[in-house]
Amino acid sequence: MRKDCSENQDSSRRGLIIVYTGDGKGKTTAALGTAFRAAGYGMKTFVLQFIKNQESGEHRACQLLHPFLEIVYCGRGFVHKDRGDLDIHINAAREGLELAREKIQSGRYDIMILDEIFVALSLGLISLEDLLALISLKPSTLHLILTGRGAPKEIFDIADTVSEIREIKHAYKKGIPAQKGIEF
Repeated sequence: MRKDCSENQDSSRRGLIIVYTGDGKGKTTAALGTAFRAAGYGMKTFVLQFIKNQESGEHRACQLLHPFLEIVYCGRGFVHKDRGDLDIHINAAREGLELAREKIQSGRYDIMILDEIFVALSLGLISLEDLLALISLKPSTLHLILTGRGAPKEIFDIADTVSEIREIKHAYKKGIPAQKGIEF
C-alpha cells in the first residue's frame, strides 16, 4: 500500500536553502509555486519582496490563501542610482532585513521567501555579510527561498538547491508590454 505524503514524520523535516536566480522570467513564480504547494499541507509561508513596491496579482492570491500565505513588500520600486534617492532604497532594504529577522526568529513559519534579495544585494542596498548573518539565523526546520538575478557564489556554496532560470526568449523584447496575471 502506498503511503500518503501527509503521513511523513515532521521529525524527518530539514529546512532547505533554495535559490532561484538567473536572467529568465519565473524566479518569483517558482518560489510562490512552492508556497502554494505548501499551503495545501497547511504550512505557513511568509514572503518578503525586496525592490517591488506595489500590489500585484501575487498579493491578491496571497490574500485568498491567508493565513497560510502572507506577503509584504519592503521595496521602493526600481532603483535609479543617478536620481539621488539611493538612501530611500537602502533604508527600505534594511527595514526589510530587520522584518525578515523578526519573522525568521518568530517560529511561526515553515517557509520564508526573500524575493529579489539578490537584486538588493547587487545594487548595494544590503551587504553580503548582512545576508549571510540573516541566513545563519534560520532554524533547522525552516525552508528559506531566495530569489533574484545575480546570486553570488557564497550563497551557492551554502544552498541546498540552486536553480538558474535562463531567458531564451521574452515577449517584452518584441514590444509586448507586461501582461496582467503573467508578469504582475
